[in-house]
Amino acid sequence: MTDTRAARDHPAPEALPVPDGRPGPRLRGIVWQTALLLCVLLFLAYLTQRYWPTVRGGAVRLTLADQGWLSVAAVAAVGTWAASALAQQGAVVERLPGARLVAAQFAACAANHLLPAGIGAGAVNLRFLLRCGLPMGRSAGALAVKGGAGGVARLALIALLVPFCPGLLRVPELPLIWLLGVLGAAALVTAVAAGPLWPRCRRALTALLSDVRAVHARPARAVALWGGSLAFAALHCGVLVAVARAVALPLPAPEVALLYLAASGAAALLPTPGGLGSLDAALVLALTTSGAPAATAASAVLGYRMLTVWLPLPPGLLTLAVLLRRKAL
Repeated sequence: MTDTRAARDHPAPEALPVPDGRPGPRLRGIVWQTALLLCVLLFLAYLTQRYWPTVRGGAVRLTLADQGWLSVAAVAAVGTWAASALAQQGAVVERLPGARLVAAQFAACAANHLLPAGIGAGAVNLRFLLRCGLPMGRSAGALAVKGGAGGVARLALIALLVPFCPGLLRVPELPLIWLLGVLGAAALVTAVAAGPLWPRCRRALTALLSDVRAVHARPARAVALWGGSLAFAALHCGVLVAVARAVALPLPAPEVALLYLAASGAAALLPTPGGLGSLDAALVLALTTSGAPAATAASAVLGYRMLTVWLPLPPGLLTLAVLLRRKAL
C-alpha cells in the first residue's frame, strides 16, 4: 500500500525522446543557406576569372577615382535603404516602428542577394510585417502594392529621361516565334485564371484593390509610397552616375541613368540572386555599346556593385541575424 501511494504521489519521469540521428530543421536551413552562398561565390569567381583583364583594369581605375564623387555615391547608396523603408511604410495604413523598419530593409537588401527573383527581400519584409501584427493576407498585399509602385516609378523615370536621350533606347526586333510564345503563354495564363482558379484570383484582386484604396485614402501614406518608390529608383541611378563621374566615364548623366533603368529591367528577366552576373553584364554591355571604353564601364559597374552589394552584405547579414534572434522578424 505504501509503495502504491508513493508511486502515485511521485510518478516516474517521462522517457526523453531518443534522437534519430537526423539534423533538425534549423541545422538543415543553415546547411542550405551555406550551400547557396557557396554557389553564388563560385559563380562570381568564375566570372571574375573569365573576364579578369577587364575586371583588373576596372579595379585599378577605381582605386584612382575621384573620392568626392565616390562619397556622393556612398551617401546615395545609404539613402536607398531609407527610401525603401519609406515606400514600405506607405504601403500599409498602420504605423510601423521606424528603426526596425529601416533595419529590416537593410537586412532585406542582404537577403535579396542570396536568393533569386527578390525572394529574400520579400521573405524578410513579410516576416517583419507579420511581426508588426498584420495578418498574412494584408502583409502579402502590402508587398504587392510596394512592388507595383516600384515598377510604375521605374517606368515614370524612363519616360522622363527618354526625351533627354533621343535615340539611346531602341525597341529590339523580336523573332516571330518569340511573339507567338508570349501570346501563347498569356492565353494559357488567362485560361487557367478564368477556370477553377478564378474565384481565388478574384478574391486576391479584390483584397489588393481594397489595400490600394485604403492607402490612397490617406495622403501621407500615398506620398510615402510613391515618393519612396521614386526615390529608391532615382538613388540607385544616382549611385551609378556618381561612380561614373568618379572614374571619368564619357557619358552624360541622363544617359547613364537611363541605361541603368533599361539594363536592370532586362536583367530581371534572368532572376539571379540580386541580379548577380545578369545585371553586371547588361550594364557593361549597355555602357560600352553607348560609347564608353570597356575598362571604364567595368570600373563604374564594379564601383556600383561594391557600394550597393558587397560592402553592405556582411553588416546586412549580421543585422538579419540580430533581428531573427530578437524575434523582430
